[in-house]
Order: sequence, then C-alpha cells, then structure tokens
Amino acid sequence: MRFLLGGYTADMDGAASGIGMLLAGAADDGSAGGPLTFAGDVAATDSPSWLAPHPTLDVVYAALEARGAVQAFRRTGEASFVPLGEAVPAGEATCHVAVAPDGASLLAACWGDGRVVRMRLDAAGRPSSPVAAPPAADPYGSDATAGAPDLDLAAAARALREAAGAEYAHLVPDHDAPDAAPAGDAEDGASARPSRAHQTVFLPGGLIASTDMGLDLVRFWRTAANGLRPVQQVALPKGSGPRHMVFHPSGHLYVVAELSCEVFALAASADGTWRVVGGTPVGAGGVLPGDTAAELATSRDGEFLYAGVRGSNTIATVRVRGSGETLSPVALVDSGVEWPRHHVVVRDALLVAGQRSDEVASLTLDVRTGVPGRVRHRTAAPSPTCLLPIA
Repeated sequence: MRFLLGGYTADMDGAASGIGMLLAGAADDGSAGGPLTFAGDVAATDSPSWLAPHPTLDVVYAALEARGAVQAFRRTGEASFVPLGEAVPAGEATCHVAVAPDGASLLAACWGDGRVVRMRLDAAGRPSSPVAAPPAADPYGSDATAGAPDLDLAAAARALREAAGAEYAHLVPDHDAPDAAPAGDAEDGASARPSRAHQTVFLPGGLIASTDMGLDLVRFWRTAANGLRPVQQVALPKGSGPRHMVFHPSGHLYVVAELSCEVFALAASADGTWRVVGGTPVGAGGVLPGDTAAELATSRDGEFLYAGVRGSNTIATVRVRGSGETLSPVALVDSGVEWPRHHVVVRDALLVAGQRSDEVASLTLDVRTGVPGRVRHRTAAPSPTCLLPIA
C-alpha cells in the first residue's frame, strides 16, 4: 500500500522537506502488514502537517501550518505531485483541512487564531474565495452570561449532575465547586482564553462539526450561500481541549480531548440537537501528568476506538458498548514511537507516525481483543504528522 506523509519542515523545527511517500509491503498490496519503506518526497513544500484527498480528482490538499494556508497538489505520476494554483491563506497555524463529499468546497481549521474557513473548489479542484465562519465565544467566559445576570451556574451544575447520574456526573462542569470562580472572572487580569480550532468533519445529512480546543467546544454548522451558518454548539468540560473527532456507524460522534485525555460520546436527539451522552478517560490510571491525546480512529468493525497519547507515547484502546453511548477503557500499550501524532487502521495493522522519533511503525491488531501488539515493522521518516492512504 501507498501512503502520503505530511510532516514538519524547518519552519516548524522539523526534518521533513515536503510531502513524503510511505510504502507498506508491496505497492499493490491491499494490506499494510508488510515491511515499511520511506520512498522519499513526492512534492516539496513547507510543513504540510495535514493532508486530505479530493473525493473524485487526483488532487490532495495540504494544510501548510507555518504559512497559515492551504495548498492543492495535482498528481502527475505514480509518485509525483505538483502545486495546483497558489496557496490560499486561511488563518494562523492552519492545522487541518477537510474536503466536502461533493468535492465543491473544503474547510480549513486554524489553531493559531481559531478560524474555521470555507473555500470553494473549481472543476479542477483549485481552492479560492476563503470565507471565515463566525468566531467562537467562550462558554465559560463573560460572553456566555451577557444578558443573563441572574444565571445560577452552581445550581445548574448540581441539577445537571443529578440528572446525569453517577456514570456521567463527571462530565458536568464543576461550577458548584467551593473554589469555582464566577464565569467570566479572570485572575490577576489574565486575558481571555484563546480560540483554537483544530478539526472539521463532514457528517451525514450535510451537517458539519468542528472542534475548538481552546474554548472546549464542539460546534455544528451547515453551509450557507457565503460560508458557514452556525447551528449549535456543545460545551465539553472546561479545560478538556477537544481535538479530533470520528463519526461512528451507530450515529455517535466521538471526540478525543487533548488536554484531559478523555473520549466523549455525542449523540443527536430526535429534534436534531446534539448533547454529550457518555465519556471515559482513555486509560484506567495509565495516563501520566503532562500527557496529551492526539488522533482518534475506529477499528474496522467499529467495536473499538484508538487514541494516541503523547508524552507516555502510548496507544489507548477504548471499547464501544451498548448502542454506542457507552465507552470503557481496555488497554494502554506502547506505541513504538516517540510522540504518536497520528495513526490509521488498515486491516489488521495500526500505522503510527512518531513525530519526534522521525519514524513510522506498524502494530498488529489482535482480532480478539482489539488491542495493538508489539511493533511489526518500522522505518525512518522525517517528522511525520499525518498518514494518508492513496491508491
């Protein structure tokens, strides 16, 4: 199998020099279980930290993180790509890009300034006309309570915790804690929390979800004539840091929280309103102080979720139970790399990109337990941050 590799170049203190290619086994093998080989660059560019394919064209889009832009690349050969048009500015620290299922537009998420930007794609796949969506407001800040001075957040937290029951009570923000400051208060003149958009996902029915790691939000959108129209937002616990999401066949949206190392389950009610219905720490007592979660992926049968944990450099396995709302940690295992930034499931293997160890490793997935085993193969690869399977 072939994979494109996103990575950090010198402008992000990385060792990559553009978009690379990884071979897993034979190039025409449908499994990724064979030896890994870094086959060099297919396109030179600056810190393409995330890659996304066009659904019908031989075009790939790169989030150029340091430049704050999106660049399209057109495939010209088995292992060669060339720029398609100029890079289109998106926002500070553009870290993710996703292409609409119809191939008519893409979305860019910007960690530096919190912008979510929609761009049109022409018939050749060339992006243009960036339009920023309405900015996020802190649900735990002064904007959240403006016009509602009599709101008793402590009472609301107690009521929500009672309604949630013992299993989900920990998901309710602790506004009723004895030392909890009123929403909007800042200690010693500290500035407001920054917005940090990190990912967008296209959901069934034309709905779009995005995460804001800085403001602990999952925001829902629909496309409008010019950009995006906000539909709803769900606040996760303060300081959790929602990073990446994956949509499950059960209809649940799973969100991995970078800072709290938790996975949350969101579901839509009959009227289409989304809410948190479950959650769990990624590891039962195994996550270390300072650890941060990165990517989230599902097993082929949807029975397990895999979360990368940087710091302790582990992969967490979480089981999906019930109708999808119940999550439980299964195991934390060594990822085989340093700083597991991204991973993908391919048949019976989990491929992991080690950003700081400059390598990619493949781990065998146990068909019975779902837990990754020891490293099967590894190869040197410069500062990898994203793995994209290609034909």
